[in-house]
Amino acid sequence: VLARDMVGRTRVARVLAQGQTEADADALCRTLVQVADMVADLPQLAELDLNPLLAIGGAVVALAAQVRLAPARGGALAIRPYPLELEQELDWQGGRILLRPIRPEDAPQHQVFFAALDPDDVRLRFFTAMRELPPSQLARLTQIDYDRAMAFIATRNGANGEPETLGVVRAVADADNQSAEFAIIVRSDLKGKGLGYILFQKLVDYFRSQGTGEIVGDALAENLGVQNLVRHFGGVVLPHPEAGMVRLQLPLR
Repeated sequence: VLARDMVGRTRVARVLAQGQTEADADALCRTLVQVADMVADLPQLAELDLNPLLAIGGAVVALAAQVRLAPARGGALAIRPYPLELEQELDWQGGRILLRPIRPEDAPQHQVFFAALDPDDVRLRFFTAMRELPPSQLARLTQIDYDRAMAFIATRNGANGEPETLGVVRAVADADNQSAEFAIIVRSDLKGKGLGYILFQKLVDYFRSQGTGEIVGDALAENLGVQNLVRHFGGVVLPHPEAGMVRLQLPLR
């Protein structure tokens, strides 16, 4: 998704529109993602020049390439790449599910997930009624900075063989990593089956490994489910300055 948006802002997009196939455009976007992965995996790669690139027949061929190497730098990338190492498969309800960090390309399925939620569950999670996620909010929920934030989704293959989102838990750490504010929601027809516990455990383990001091959150006072979840992990439910709200707090150190 991000690669296609990037290509769309360049002159290459006009070239692709003049006679190139959709398969050629997809191949170019895949190549861009692969080059980005190479840069992330090879810190000694200082310069890479692929010129020209030929996109034809759904494939991309580099007719010439120049590479310059340099000693690996200690600095981190400006944007942390997708943390593949955090993916985890496990058994649940007689089948296999995958827990993994959310990705930008999850946006369409995330909208489907949202549409399957009961209106009351939406209100408890977002503190307001919504029929669908606005595009800007959908982008914020699926395009995250893995350096400060994390969102884990639980997925499994649906009846059509395509992955479907079952639940999501997320948190954003403050600048000094003292606390991370979380939110969680599970598909309405799957509540009470332990999925929320599994997702929250994944989140707790991750932020504890990052040295975060505590996980916190705001919830409606009537949302007993999330309050019981935090208590189960040793957290507390505190008064909130706003009427009808409570503050959730779970120390990690």
